[in-house]
Amino acid sequence: MPERSSQRNLAIAAVATATLIWGSVGVLVKTTAISGLTFAMYRLWLGALLHLGVMAVMRRRLSWATFRACAPGGALFALDIGLAFTAVKLTTVANAAIIGALAPVLIAFASARWLGERIGRRERALAAASLGGVVLVTVGSSGSPAWSPVGDALAALSMLAWVAYWLFSRRARVQASALEYMTSVMIAGAIVITPVALIRGGIPPAWPDAHDWAILVLFAILPGATGHLLVAWSHRHVESWLSALITQCAPVVAALTAWAVVDEPVTAVVALGGAVVLGATGLLVARSRVPAQTEELEPAA
Repeated sequence: MPERSSQRNLAIAAVATATLIWGSVGVLVKTTAISGLTFAMYRLWLGALLHLGVMAVMRRRLSWATFRACAPGGALFALDIGLAFTAVKLTTVANAAIIGALAPVLIAFASARWLGERIGRRERALAAASLGGVVLVTVGSSGSPAWSPVGDALAALSMLAWVAYWLFSRRARVQASALEYMTSVMIAGAIVITPVALIRGGIPPAWPDAHDWAILVLFAILPGATGHLLVAWSHRHVESWLSALITQCAPVVAALTAWAVVDEPVTAVVALGGAVVLGATGLLVARSRVPAQTEELEPAA
């Protein structure tokens, strides 16, 4: 039990770190000149090359059977980021991130139904309070001139794709390590999104300038190779509902970053909602305990 508790604490810290990265870096997409789909295409190919490079250094090979089993996750991931990057170009950074923060609530209920994870009444109440904070932040930012109903609709579709990706990832880790899984996801995602980006953006695709390349490389290293690997690793050691709800703090980080980087306003309502989200999530983590039985999801790290 002490060892399981230690691994679980590390997994919670890993998810929290990924959440901080996702929330703080996402705003930078808004500063690029290329379209959201083109950005997603370049970002996935860079991610694929980076993960293949890490596998080569570690002298590990990706088998066809593993890739085939994990590839649907790549398609879902490509759908998620393609929609998300397009949405953030149209609507406020805060709105896009906050709509995405509804995903943890859906994941929590799906985890209880399909993965057999138990969520107590107090935990449900705290999750509801966190969702209420998300709504407050949404209301506080929807009056911004950068707000767009089309952007919000794309963000909602991206959120649903993320839910499907998260639940698929939980099961796919039975057959692959975190590195093998994310390498498969990046390759499959890049293959899926490329023809869509070329159809929408034309051939040849827009070539990023120096600033855009810097943002793309940053995305490949931080949200991609770091954030997603941390979360993929954590799936084995912490309940899906809890790790998903921790990611609900990303909009708070995004709103603060958007205020600092692109001068999007943080109103009193946004600040109140952010405090509610952070407070409820902190109580969720503090109240959580190591479950009596933890499902073993994968044979490898």
